[in-house]
Amino acid sequence: MSCGLTPFTLNLTLNSQPLDEGVRERALLVGITSGQDLARPVVDEYLNELEFLADTAGAEVVSRVIQERDHKDPAWFLGSGKVKEIGHIVEGGLIDLVIFDDELSPVQARNLERSIGCKVIDRTELILQIFALRAQSAQAKTQVELAQLEYLLPRLTRLWTHLSKQKGGIGTKGPGETQIETDRRLVRKRIAFLKRKLREITLQHETQTKDRASIPRLALVGYTNAGKSTLMNRLCPEAEAYAENRLFATLDTKTRRMALNAHKVVLLSDTVGFIRKLPHRLVESFRSTLDEVRQADFLLHVIDAGHEGYEEQMKVVIETLHEIGIDHDNIINVFNKIDAVGERDVLRSLRRKYPHALFVSAKRGINLGALKEAVGENLDRDYRRCSLRTHISNYKLIGYLYKHAEVLDKHYIDEDIVIEYKARVRDLSRIDARIAAAERENTYVV
Repeated sequence: MSCGLTPFTLNLTLNSQPLDEGVRERALLVGITSGQDLARPVVDEYLNELEFLADTAGAEVVSRVIQERDHKDPAWFLGSGKVKEIGHIVEGGLIDLVIFDDELSPVQARNLERSIGCKVIDRTELILQIFALRAQSAQAKTQVELAQLEYLLPRLTRLWTHLSKQKGGIGTKGPGETQIETDRRLVRKRIAFLKRKLREITLQHETQTKDRASIPRLALVGYTNAGKSTLMNRLCPEAEAYAENRLFATLDTKTRRMALNAHKVVLLSDTVGFIRKLPHRLVESFRSTLDEVRQADFLLHVIDAGHEGYEEQMKVVIETLHEIGIDHDNIINVFNKIDAVGERDVLRSLRRKYPHALFVSAKRGINLGALKEAVGENLDRDYRRCSLRTHISNYKLIGYLYKHAEVLDKHYIDEDIVIEYKARVRDLSRIDARIAAAERENTYVV
């Protein structure tokens, strides 16, 4: 099977052309409320975000439909009357696409398309389309394709209609196998290939970055469009991270050196933003991309201070980190876009509620010096000062310390050298093991 997925590419229905090219599809958004658990104002906010997603993917939202239901219909998701109402709207010729804010089952999607009479997609499918548009590196493209295929597999009956029986024969599939079974087998084979390819890419990345272990690492995390890439460009002028006022502008992890002062350098990584209801398949596929977050000494959680739903966005980020196995205690909250907060009382309230957080504007460069100072202070708490005495001819051990620790001072006693150094607590066991090995070769320490 070739590397392309021509027969199996997910029919995501939105334009893959840049937003200024071609005709933008006209979309209708659909949400559902359920009393106190999911009130109308909350659903309106969710649909605002869904509209931003649709715009990012290349669609123009022209209408919305919200229904209040305690339970989702297993066959239609909505009530049959509301489905007919949407069908009448579509018949008017103003709607090309209907987008549901929740994930639809394959049965629901199929029934809705047949009844409404136009393309129907859900939030998951929309996000997958945006990721496919944004993916640039081989790793990101592989991750997105894997997530698309895993989403497609149970929905093949919706996408294919040529289910006629195949002829049997020597060397063929066997009599009676349908086209849909053939397609499923080929898709599963492709999924297995992509998983192997991702493991190879991950191993290659670990080999390429193993020398970074001696340098402190930071990672930017946050809700999509919180300003992580803009902040990275400010902190690391040579980063040239792509920043745009659209969701998921960054998919590939970018790591650059950031100078805290004349003597202190750290590695700063920009990562993919998170979002409410981020497809589980996509989270699984992007685990290797988020390894930089897992290996970071601490995280800078970038928050949009001007967003009304910032608390829920913070919760989504922490929950997503837990989902991918990252339970990081060392997190600094960084409220960004403070210049966009219109009322001073709102900002004062935020400062009282989060007294240990930092408040910056990446766009205007406000308080970035304080941010760097906080990073330096945070790093110092994770370090321990130690001393080593060894013979001046023990070049390998001395070089090892310079590479894996921060040498603070050195002085000589006869033919020995005494090195004062500072190392991360998590690295001390490895350094101590290296010193112990040197001791067995007649090297001694103090």
